[in-house]
Amino acid sequence: MISLAEVQLWGKTIGAVEWDNGQGIAAFEYAPEFLRSGIQPAPLTMPLRAGAYRFPGLARETFMGLPGFLADALPDKFGNLLIDQWLVAHDRDPGAFNPVERLLYMGQRGMGALTFAPALAKPQSRSESLELSELVALANNALSRKQGLHTQTLEEASALQQIIAVGTSAGGARAKAVIAWHPETGEVRSGQCDAPAGFQQYLLKFDGVSGNGDKELADPLGFTRIEYACYLMATAAGIEMMPSRLLDESGRAHFMTQRFDRTASGGRLHMQTLCGMAHYDFNVAGGYSYEQCFRVIRQLLGARSHEALEQQFRRMILNLMMRNQDDHTKNIAFLMDRRGEWRLSPAYDVTYAYNPNGAWTNRHQMSVNGKRDGFTHEDIMAAATAADVRPRRAREILSEVGEAVARWPEFAATAGVPESLAQAMSSTFRQLGPVR
Repeated sequence: MISLAEVQLWGKTIGAVEWDNGQGIAAFEYAPEFLRSGIQPAPLTMPLRAGAYRFPGLARETFMGLPGFLADALPDKFGNLLIDQWLVAHDRDPGAFNPVERLLYMGQRGMGALTFAPALAKPQSRSESLELSELVALANNALSRKQGLHTQTLEEASALQQIIAVGTSAGGARAKAVIAWHPETGEVRSGQCDAPAGFQQYLLKFDGVSGNGDKELADPLGFTRIEYACYLMATAAGIEMMPSRLLDESGRAHFMTQRFDRTASGGRLHMQTLCGMAHYDFNVAGGYSYEQCFRVIRQLLGARSHEALEQQFRRMILNLMMRNQDDHTKNIAFLMDRRGEWRLSPAYDVTYAYNPNGAWTNRHQMSVNGKRDGFTHEDIMAAATAADVRPRRAREILSEVGEAVARWPEFAATAGVPESLAQAMSSTFRQLGPVR
């Protein structure tokens, strides 16, 4: 068992994290030389100072005994499932693989700019072409068996390594892969290392994977078309998002979105979710509010916060109107550049998420003016005040977002969403304008 890891940011050591197996908690301490840098990788919960940070009060299910900014670097449901199956296949007990070892397994493969040494898994040295149909089959196998992916042939072992390499680092509960895609040739390669010129870095959400989903119902074939239609609607509503598209393969439509934690030249940006940044546990439904998010934006951006506050207010309006009720604290993120300046990340996971009979998405995860449902125009205007958005501008944003939502049939048709399904969804959309 390994209990100590070096934490690096852009290749430079910023500190170390040590696992205490007896207490089941980690301690992190900044390196003395990094303290002089003035760069704040976790400004709200771990400002630069000498001495160890420990957070025994954080929920184990969410943070796994780690500080939030390190827990953010771990994979979520699907990635952890792949790691567990790899461990079983190598006669290792997943339960004995502590969170620091999981960070070391991620090594240089995680989202954002944090890396961990010494890496337990050998990094890919070159970008290799991927066969999507094989990855879909392996993702299906992983989710259906939820045990060891035992391989018998070299070919099967190679395919297993492919799904582990591209599937462990992407966040979220659903099956995803980090890929490099060439827009002219359509070639797909692993996104875990530098790809040849002309390739772009994307996250790919698999379509056609049985048992794929979040906390409630499994996703049906073609659910990715819904997310693409929502992406079209969101961008029309003025939501900042990375370029996204559908990738057709054997009757499946995989959803691709360009990575925002990578620069055009392939560099890394430090990334923290609202959950990791402020220790707002995403598993506590209704535990946090959009107003708290606005406050975090002010803390991080200071005098530069006006545009980000207005953008987050706009995203809130769209989530309420279109019933994206999976709007938890891991679905909001922030990016830091090498100068230490923070900004709101592009929006992501913007999709219809409403199950009136579900325990998770029957209401919104984050509240607005103390409510998770039954919103009034007065609630929206109160939230606008909390976001420093003037009443007139708030009404303009409501109108702009409402106009985009009214075009839902157009976006759904473009994405190939069946008309009956599109109509059923739109029948649940909210109207948030003033009572006339």
